[in-house]
Amino acid sequence: MRDLSDLIDQGRGIAPADTVLRGGRVFDLTTGEMIAGDVAICGETIVGVGEAYEGHKVIDVSGQILVPGFIDTHLHIESSLVTPFEFDRCVGPRGVTTAICDPHEIANVIGVDGIRYFQAASEHTLMDIRVQLSSCVPSTEMETSGARIEADALAQLRGHASGIGLAEFMNYPGVLAKDAGALAKLELFRGGHIDGHAPMLSGRDLCAYVAAGIRTEHEATTADEAREKLRKGMRVLIREGSVSKDMHALAPVLSDVTAPYMALCTDDRNPLDIAEHGHLDYMIRSLIALGCSPLAVYRAACLSAAEAFGLHDRGLIAPGRRADIVVLDSLEECRAARVLCAGQEMTEAAFAARGDVAPVGRGSVDAPVVTAASFRTGGNREETDVIGILDGKIITEHLHEVIAIEEGDKRPDVARDLVKIAVVERHGRNGNIATGFVRGFGLKAGAIASTVCHDHHNIVVVGADYDDMARAVTRLCETEGGFVVVRGGEVLAELALPVAGLMSLEPFDEVRDRLSDLRAAATSLGVTLEEPFLQLAFLALPVIPALKITDRGLVDVTRFEIIG
Repeated sequence: MRDLSDLIDQGRGIAPADTVLRGGRVFDLTTGEMIAGDVAICGETIVGVGEAYEGHKVIDVSGQILVPGFIDTHLHIESSLVTPFEFDRCVGPRGVTTAICDPHEIANVIGVDGIRYFQAASEHTLMDIRVQLSSCVPSTEMETSGARIEADALAQLRGHASGIGLAEFMNYPGVLAKDAGALAKLELFRGGHIDGHAPMLSGRDLCAYVAAGIRTEHEATTADEAREKLRKGMRVLIREGSVSKDMHALAPVLSDVTAPYMALCTDDRNPLDIAEHGHLDYMIRSLIALGCSPLAVYRAACLSAAEAFGLHDRGLIAPGRRADIVVLDSLEECRAARVLCAGQEMTEAAFAARGDVAPVGRGSVDAPVVTAASFRTGGNREETDVIGILDGKIITEHLHEVIAIEEGDKRPDVARDLVKIAVVERHGRNGNIATGFVRGFGLKAGAIASTVCHDHHNIVVVGADYDDMARAVTRLCETEGGFVVVRGGEVLAELALPVAGLMSLEPFDEVRDRLSDLRAAATSLGVTLEEPFLQLAFLALPVIPALKITDRGLVDVTRFEIIG
């Protein structure tokens, strides 16, 4: 950090500023006004706005608009399928200068070493990556994860410069039931920041959950749910990921009145969606197009986000704030022409000059050998619980269908869009394999499989053919994890994710191209979902209603118990 005397002298104009942005207008998020004049920067800090300055470096932004850097208030970088360094290079130039991440995906595979990897990476990225400490590893006792993190381990991880608080507390039933392990974690962070995760929780149960010290919520999927959570004092984070798409539903809630208590997040978004649509920049222009005022939207993306997480050094273009600045041609279009993060412009040369951290979590796929017979579903009842997909949502329906038993097995019925789903334990713990049925893929043949399987990240496979399901699982073991599409025993497309079975070692643009191939291959099997792989991954998350599946069986999330 620069000496205070340098900040004062450059702010007064006694000494030339390190950098001056000249000719643009600043969108002031406190008054809603456009401020003409220069922006002066000393090191990482803005020292002047709306005055005339000289600088050692002058950047011409004539006719353009300057807004604060965008803050993604909740995401799992692992879901971008690339390392933190490639994520930085992928979304930073789109205006994201702060990303508040929860590394619980990698933590569920390799434990505290995964969190330490993210903490170490945050010391080198241009973007300010803030690493929340994962609260639910595993998310419940109804799944087999590769690691377990309790309160004593979290205590040892505190104190890193990237830390803010405790990440999303998904085990809301554990909070309400006063589970000892849950309370120990909440007590450890009591009085600090704790992120929420309580889909469809309402009434007195919601009151109790918030009373435990939980401050934010990104799982609101309807306007009524968001309003209730705002009324009960939570900061509501509007989410638009690759699967969880809540922006349209919550846009009516975002206004100049509510914006100070709302923010934006992506949660889980992959490079293909980022390339085709965008990241927070996509959310900003979409919300404005939906009728939200630019002031409300940019407040949510910047100032309100900073204040919700206690990041009082950013969120405004004003003296004393971090020089996180996005240069735009239009507020409505929100397409970054330049991005400065802590005073440094995000360029390919700047990305190339970063430090690095060795990848972790190699060789993490240790699944049992499977055959076609591994995917048979027995039983003596034809009435069958079926997971019903809701496209664009991670909540599911709990359906009931009659499926005939033939030679001791319930087989897929593609005519009724009833295909087999299975979760195969891949951490080398117990070799569990659970099977069930799902509706909503539109799959007519073959199989698709993934080691991205929230949050335990076992192997999840869906298919119309048992031999293809077995081939898909076997191929993931060979590639150290990833995604694969198989038909007739042939691998049609794949993406290897050797970092804990979650992240690629390739550049984000290579991952984007592979995802495009995978999507096309899935479509050739009849799949109708826009994002089939992450949709598949969330079918195994037993903290999101209503019916899910883990390696231990079908989970009725409403009752919070395994039912078969």
